[in-house]
Amino acid sequence: MPSREEVAYFGAGPAPLPTPVIEKGAAAFVNFEDTGLSLAEISHRSQTANKILADTKSALITLLQIPDSHDVLFMHGGGSGEFSAVVFNLVSVWVEKRRKEAEAVLGGKEQEVLERVKKELREDFRLDYLVTGSWSLKASQEAANLLEPLGKGLINVALDSRQSNDGKFGTIPSEDTWKLTPSRADGGKGSAFVYYCDNETVDGVEFPSLPKCLEHSPQNQDDSPLVVADMSSNFLSRRVDVSKYAVIFGGAQKNIGITDVTLVIVRKDVLSTQASSSFLHAIGVWSPPVVFSWPVIAKNNSLYNTMPIFSIWIAGEVMRGLLATHGEKGLAGQEDLANRKAKILYDVLDRFPNVYQVVPSRLARSRMNICFRVRGGDATQEKTFLEYAEAQLLQGLKGHRSVGGIRVSNYNAVPLTNVEKMASYMEEFAQKSKPAQTGSN
Repeated sequence: MPSREEVAYFGAGPAPLPTPVIEKGAAAFVNFEDTGLSLAEISHRSQTANKILADTKSALITLLQIPDSHDVLFMHGGGSGEFSAVVFNLVSVWVEKRRKEAEAVLGGKEQEVLERVKKELREDFRLDYLVTGSWSLKASQEAANLLEPLGKGLINVALDSRQSNDGKFGTIPSEDTWKLTPSRADGGKGSAFVYYCDNETVDGVEFPSLPKCLEHSPQNQDDSPLVVADMSSNFLSRRVDVSKYAVIFGGAQKNIGITDVTLVIVRKDVLSTQASSSFLHAIGVWSPPVVFSWPVIAKNNSLYNTMPIFSIWIAGEVMRGLLATHGEKGLAGQEDLANRKAKILYDVLDRFPNVYQVVPSRLARSRMNICFRVRGGDATQEKTFLEYAEAQLLQGLKGHRSVGGIRVSNYNAVPLTNVEKMASYMEEFAQKSKPAQTGSN
């Protein structure tokens, strides 16, 4: 039976955890800090649980340098749950802004205010989605499904990268080709928000940084769409200017911890600018389900219902480990390491272009999920690649079932030594690999 040190695991999620966290977690699961109780057993209302929440939140704020303008929430539902939560909460923000505008013009004429907002909802309301991979596509489809009772055409897919890549994901076209909804200042209807997925795990596509066209000046904040980013799979792998986002969310099971926890970083004015449930219902809009209501979760310190305290503690241990490892460098140190590991892998792939074909274009390559084909996607060659890798205890390399191929996930907890081991195997395989034989007459 192989030891943990002998196995190099590159699974896309759940992902590897630092071994010290696993070992400490094993002890905490049996007897947390000599309390005689498992960390999975203690009350989420207890002083211990509240301290764990506070400590984990503090570590995240330190790592990402989260400003006072934003709050941190711990939620259920994973990234997929936030596909819905984003729509519920931010539609409510849009409605409340329009209600206040109407009230300023019409005064206390409640019915006229209601009719005006209802009319604007039908005619002006838009959500912008940048679709660069499977997860942003699913998010846009969920938004369309939730809003279908209000009518068609409310979701503006401002970018579908398949259209410039023979029907496949793998590129991020230049921003001047995107079809974002024009702002009201520019004579358009304005969008309630712009949504994108920072790193697409299935397709190996990552935005190099926040798109320039989504960087809005503070003076233009009221007319600018709220920027929402799904960072589930590259969370804490590089520095992020949180102040430029209205919402950042991520499931924990890639770079942060284990499943059960979703982290949401949300601007506080989003929490305070929410239409009442009665007004939303009167204009035909669903109010957020209570477990997905960001204001409710924030008001209750993320403890509206029973949270998985063990999972939150694990996330905190991972974060404190990053702080201890990189010291004053913080996420800059982790970013350097992530870039170095990714370069090692891509350098081997690029050195053998006849054997390996990287799926995404060079400018859109993910540092977290390195996706490639062997011999143009030859099924036999890829099966052999995976079998030989497994024999060397290189595991978790099979591409997503929807696209196939090979995927090396390079998350934070994957050690540099494992990446070097993987690179050596890739080089050895390429040197021994021969083109598939074709039949002859």
